[in-house]
Amino acid sequence: MMSLRKLFVLAALPFCISLAQAKEYKEIRFGVDANYAPFESKATDGSLVGFDIELGNAICAELKAECKWVESDFDGLIPGLRANKFDGVLSSMTVTAAREKAVDFTNELFSGPTSYVYKKGSGLSADVSSLKGKSVGFFQGSIQEGYAKAVLKKAGVKVQSYQNQSQVYYDLVSGRLDASIQDTLQAKAGFLSSPQGTDYEMSEQVESELLPSKTAIAVVKGNDDLKAQLNSAIKAIHDNGTYAKLQTKYFGDLNLYSGK
Repeated sequence: MMSLRKLFVLAALPFCISLAQAKEYKEIRFGVDANYAPFESKATDGSLVGFDIELGNAICAELKAECKWVESDFDGLIPGLRANKFDGVLSSMTVTAAREKAVDFTNELFSGPTSYVYKKGSGLSADVSSLKGKSVGFFQGSIQEGYAKAVLKKAGVKVQSYQNQSQVYYDLVSGRLDASIQDTLQAKAGFLSSPQGTDYEMSEQVESELLPSKTAIAVVKGNDDLKAQLNSAIKAIHDNGTYAKLQTKYFGDLNLYSGK
């Protein structure tokens, strides 16, 4: 008969092997497009700032790793990840079925619905019919681009993509666009809170299966080790209050986390 001690040793073997095989990340390279304040942008001294940046640094601190931020255009982030230019993408990236075919995602970082921004008194709304014949801009590579091309364009709306969100707002203010479609949180805490956004307002949230809201960190397909470590760190910054502090710092009393 096998002894209890031997049984214990055998039962513990898978756990020990798992620990032995887990890669220790001294450095985690995150791909980011730093043109989406207040999530990620550049300070006047050239340093990266924003909610995502601080979340990433907090996650790395939990894993006792150094965060290295690698800048890229948004539509180049997934190709860059798959080409091993970085270990993960932490850049307000929404989880979609199409992206899940190319990369894996961690648990939720935050939930970001979609809304329109347009001039006060314009008569526009989240109703697509109100936008017919109007010009709507969006961030290239975003889920809003897919929605605009699949829904708005077919409804007679003029759609225009831009390399970054700042360019969208620039043309909105200059009158070349009638509306912008983007992440609700970004519009509220970014453009609408700035001096140039004073004369503008935001629509109700746009409801569509083409506009999911879950945002997470992307990792290479099959990198379950890094994904598990990142998930562990995400849970830790919730448990120790770091996430709540950062959420309040950037978004006041808004609750960004749906717990998915």
